[in-house]
Amino acid sequence: MRKLFFVVLTLSITCFFSCSDGDIIEVKLDFGNDFSNCQGVTGLVFYKTKNDPSESVSVIINSFNLDDVFEVGDDKTFSTTKSGTFNYRSYSNTSISGGNLFCNDIPSSEVNIISDYSSNCKANINTILIEDDNDEVPLALEDVNGDGNLENDDTDGDGLWNYIDIDDDGDNILTIDEDLNDDGDPTNDDTDNDGIPNYLDDDDDGDGVKTRDEESDSQDQNPTNDITNSDVGPDYLNKDVLTSVAATAYRAHTIYQTYVVTLTVTGISIDILLQDEYDFGELSGGTSDTRTVTPEFN
Repeated sequence: MRKLFFVVLTLSITCFFSCSDGDIIEVKLDFGNDFSNCQGVTGLVFYKTKNDPSESVSVIINSFNLDDVFEVGDDKTFSTTKSGTFNYRSYSNTSISGGNLFCNDIPSSEVNIISDYSSNCKANINTILIEDDNDEVPLALEDVNGDGNLENDDTDGDGLWNYIDIDDDGDNILTIDEDLNDDGDPTNDDTDNDGIPNYLDDDDDGDGVKTRDEESDSQDQNPTNDITNSDVGPDYLNKDVLTSVAATAYRAHTIYQTYVVTLTVTGISIDILLQDEYDFGELSGGTSDTRTVTPEFN
């Protein structure tokens, strides 16, 4: 009986100490898809945090900054692999903030770290630039010839493909403003009933005078404010007004840009982690921009 008790007691003690040894605890990284960034003391930091339990993962890339990530080529993509340092931490805090952990020269004294593991790694960064005109016309309809290629459709010949052209027909009326019935769909408005929606029709009222030339009162590349008969509306929608003043310029065009940045980390070597490769996800925040183009008039 004593021997049996001794064996049971020994096994219990062995299990207790082994299970309490943090070196053999295995961790599976379970964070959301989005990650954030900041410019740290030595370089660019990508990071994620979570609560319950409070944990963080981060990648530091020295001598690198976020502007580098947005340097896309003519094909609107950027791809690079950088050496970095991967870090996993757990905390006793019930909630944590990434800004306090990674973006300050001196971390907050209120942060209590339980475990802290680091490893060299490779950071595989890929960026895709998506541009759009935000004119409420679905991309499928911007492909006017229906060949599946958005970059050979330029209705007005101004050098801007329809999907990045805020004025598809070049009549100096913004496509989004050609939605006369205000239903959020510019494709179903056809003032002169010629089968061509206004946003693709350079003579909206069918009076033989191009819409962009119906600026009798002011030459400001905006025919919407030239009104002879207020009961009818702007001259470009009044087929009885035939006054023509030749336009000389297009409006400035704003093109909206979104950078989709994804990160995969490889070569992680941390004993407690169940993986040596990690899909870090997609960068959130600070990935939108605009550019302005004034097409050459034709």
